[in-house]
Amino acid sequence: MKSCRLIRNQGETYHGKQGFDYFAGISKQSAGSEALCLHLLTIPPGVSARPHYHESHESAIFVLEGEGEMRHGPGLKEVMRVKAGDFVYIPAGTHHQPYNPTDKPVRAVIARTDPNEQESVVLLD
Repeated sequence: MKSCRLIRNQGETYHGKQGFDYFAGISKQSAGSEALCLHLLTIPPGVSARPHYHESHESAIFVLEGEGEMRHGPGLKEVMRVKAGDFVYIPAGTHHQPYNPTDKPVRAVIARTDPNEQESVVLLD
C-alpha cells in the first residue's frame, strides 16, 4: 500500500532542458508519483526558455505573481500574455517558449501529466 508524502520546499531546484530552474514538489523522483508532476517555477526578469515542446504530455500552469509571455504554435508566431491569477493549458506536442519581458519575477505552479522531473522535452532549433 502506498502512503501520502509531504515534500517541503527547502529551496532545492533542478535545471531543466528548457533552461529554467524548477523546484520539484511532486514527481516520481520526490514522491513516487505515477501520473503527475507538480512544480514551482520562478522566471527571473529578462529570462527566456529554449523553444521546445512536450512530446507526450499535457501541462497546466497557474501564474501566482508577475506577468510574462509565451510564444506558441507553428513557428512560435502566436504570443500569449499571462498575469497573476491566469491559468494556461499546453496540449502535448505544442511548440512553445515562455519568457519574462518585465523587470519583476514571474512565479507559477506547473502541473504535468508526466511524473518525471526531466519529462519528455524536445528542444527546437
